[in-house]
Amino acid sequence: MDYITILGFVAATCTTVAFLPQVMKTWQSQSAKDVSYGMLVFFCIGIFLWLVYGLLIKAAPVIIANFLTLILNLIILYLKIKYE
Repeated sequence: MDYITILGFVAATCTTVAFLPQVMKTWQSQSAKDVSYGMLVFFCIGIFLWLVYGLLIKAAPVIIANFLTLILNLIILYLKIKYE
């Protein structure tokens, strides 16, 4: 594995793991009142487009990170809808 791929995986890990605290806080507090619907929806669209882009260029770090980030943000969106 070359250094560019390793760099991609490290960046992907950081940006994906960054959403775990929000998922946990939303789940534990049963509240997502401070999270904007607009931000979540536009972010999910953007992440989905990055995922498609990663698939088209066959870039594993882009595919994996955006797939996982999309799942985490869809969970936050689901919890926001559920708790309101």
